[in-house]
Amino acid sequence: MNTADLGLPVDVPSTALFTDQYELTMLQAALKAGTAERRSVFEVFTRRLPDGRRYGVVAGTGRVLDAVENFRFDTGVLRFLRERGIVGEETLDWLAHYRFSGDIWGYPEGEVYFPGSPIMRVEGSFAECVLLETVILSILNHDSAIAAAASRMSSAAGDRPLIEMGARRTHELAAVAAARAAYVGGFTSTSDLAAGFRYGIPTVGTSAHAFTLLHDRERDAFQAQVNTMGRGTTLLVDTYDVTEAVRTAVEVAGPELGAVRIDSGDLLLVAHRVRQQLDELGATNTKIIVTSDLDEYAIASLAAAPVDAYGVGTRLVTGSGHPTCSMVYKLVARADSGDPKAPLVPVAKKSTGGKLSIGGRKWAARRLDEQGVAEAEVVGTGPVPAELVDRQLLVELVKGGEVVAREPLDVPRERHIAALANLPLSATQLSRGEPVIPTEYTTGGTGT
Repeated sequence: MNTADLGLPVDVPSTALFTDQYELTMLQAALKAGTAERRSVFEVFTRRLPDGRRYGVVAGTGRVLDAVENFRFDTGVLRFLRERGIVGEETLDWLAHYRFSGDIWGYPEGEVYFPGSPIMRVEGSFAECVLLETVILSILNHDSAIAAAASRMSSAAGDRPLIEMGARRTHELAAVAAARAAYVGGFTSTSDLAAGFRYGIPTVGTSAHAFTLLHDRERDAFQAQVNTMGRGTTLLVDTYDVTEAVRTAVEVAGPELGAVRIDSGDLLLVAHRVRQQLDELGATNTKIIVTSDLDEYAIASLAAAPVDAYGVGTRLVTGSGHPTCSMVYKLVARADSGDPKAPLVPVAKKSTGGKLSIGGRKWAARRLDEQGVAEAEVVGTGPVPAELVDRQLLVELVKGGEVVAREPLDVPRERHIAALANLPLSATQLSRGEPVIPTEYTTGGTGT
């Protein structure tokens, strides 16, 4: 596939080097030990949600599928590994023929998750699965953090649309992924054209303060913008004096003026004054868009203000204080030999310090109460209880190395809305609290 679809520079031929060196050194040691081909099960989960968060949001699944499909060790990559002496020739030969041929199951993108939820399960030989650890975690940790922040902001905004505009506040490739994750989490558009091009997200944008400063008069700037974009455009009114700018904007564009944008000051106070002024000038249908370092708390504080849309940048693309979800990728089961039919043996790291790991190939289901509201995340090994069979969360994403679950980006976006609606109402509270439902563990076998 075209690497541009992954948000990669055109000179990066694959995702194979989006990994840590020890993935390859583990591979080499396992090949020499004769254990590399043992059937293995890895799971992605987080032991806890970020402090104060009540739920997590699965995002980046589609990008993971692209990354797995494009995980290839081509000539240039192999040359780099050889020149650095990272692995030997036998391992390089194995890598030259690498194609993931296993299975991947996971929570569908847009679904919510909780501590211990097996968000993704990767099955195959140890060799082919261990190589995917870093790139899978890199994508899921970043995108899910952004989507969770977006979801909270969307809940705070209610029916008012949200514009993602954080490209200038993060890495250029992360910006594209962030726009995608924000769309899954409830944002309606982005300022980033690369995100629009690659993922079909609606794009918006008109002008910055520099455009007003370029002209001799604010009126000249407004007139130039209206001349090219029409009366329905959005004019930025806080370069100089807001009151004077609003008056000039309506004089230039007339009552058909689409919107004004406020990017500084006491947004609550200024929005009320601007709304009153617009109405008095006859521009009763002109909308008010506010920007300026917004987060979910600032958005919630503007709930009573006459604001029609919000533009969010820095706080969104940094996860609103939580830029990662602390997801891990752990081996939970492996065969006791290289025989493909050998039974799986549960394995888990034994450690202190709160790093709990539970062995065994797991399933997950969400138990509902009598009103159809989620009351627990149930995670288990072995047979699934009959009452939970129809409530299972993991779906097949990759089968025998082939992607089987591609979907348009609007699907996970709608899925997230539905998932959030099935949680207790306290899920959308911005006050700090514990996960909105508990995670319950049940065991009963190896989960083969």
